[in-house]
Amino acid sequence: MSSTKTLLYIRNLSSRCFMKQFLTSSALFLGIALLASPEAEAQQFSKRKQYNSVGFSLNAMNYFGDLVPEANFASFRAGATRPNVSVSITRRFYPRISGRLALGYGRISGDDNKAANQNDPDARFRYHRNMNFRNDLLEASGVVLVDLIENRNNYLKRPDFVPYVFAGLAGFYHNPKGEVRAEGITNAPVNTFIALQPLGTEGQKAAGGKGAYSKYQVAIPFGGGVRYRINRNFDAGLEIGWRKTFTDYLDDVSDEYVDFSDQGALAPGAARYFGGGITRTDDGNFPGFNDPGAKRGSKGDDGKSRTDWYIQTGLSLNYILTPRIKNPKFR
Repeated sequence: MSSTKTLLYIRNLSSRCFMKQFLTSSALFLGIALLASPEAEAQQFSKRKQYNSVGFSLNAMNYFGDLVPEANFASFRAGATRPNVSVSITRRFYPRISGRLALGYGRISGDDNKAANQNDPDARFRYHRNMNFRNDLLEASGVVLVDLIENRNNYLKRPDFVPYVFAGLAGFYHNPKGEVRAEGITNAPVNTFIALQPLGTEGQKAAGGKGAYSKYQVAIPFGGGVRYRINRNFDAGLEIGWRKTFTDYLDDVSDEYVDFSDQGALAPGAARYFGGGITRTDDGNFPGFNDPGAKRGSKGDDGKSRTDWYIQTGLSLNYILTPRIKNPKFR
């Protein structure tokens, strides 16, 4: 193994170990925090102190997958950053614990032509592959937030500055699309984006194929942030959150090339174009590059495809809904 490949292997291993440790530590911390809110504390934190807030977030969105500068988890291209917006409602339950429901919409993108360096021996494969995509995601999520600074009082006496962590569950709809960059190959004009999932670019439609991947997926959101009190009712926040998905098709690239001559696997036109015909022809000789069975996506050390991730980083503004306090009635 060359020194360059050894360094890349170590970097990939370190990235995976870090994320595994981070996930384990976050889950452990959240579990301890939830268990640390006993019934007695819940009773002390009466309903008079509980409150709701609504929020709006403006975020930057990135993804980790197959169309990135380097074949490791931590690699992403800043130029591929796209916007995301979300709205949320949060309920304060205990001095440290809140629950948040959110609905967000944003875009991720990737492009081998821009992300991969043709002069890098470890990136020439992706540059030659020449794949591109964009994917609009609609996400609904529910998370538990754990404040690192507790507030046993009502919202009027909340701390001015509160760091927090969160984790939960999300479901999202996605529909990756590829840009046509050559004339006469598909029925669509150049610069048109075509939905990739219906094409079965990796032979999903072939007899005995694994079938089309679902556009509806599940993710595990987790991360952290800080919240700053602006005035009586408004808080501003800064947050970063990762989404661990269970699909490798956010970018429509995962497995292997299939036989172009098999019309049952790849129909003429757009399916063959994005299934391999899009590869470059002006960057040297790559014998057998897109032969049937040749690798199309990146795989882990165990030979299995790596699932894709996406990440949101942004600012939020939250408005606390003034609780209605019912005074006791005396007779």
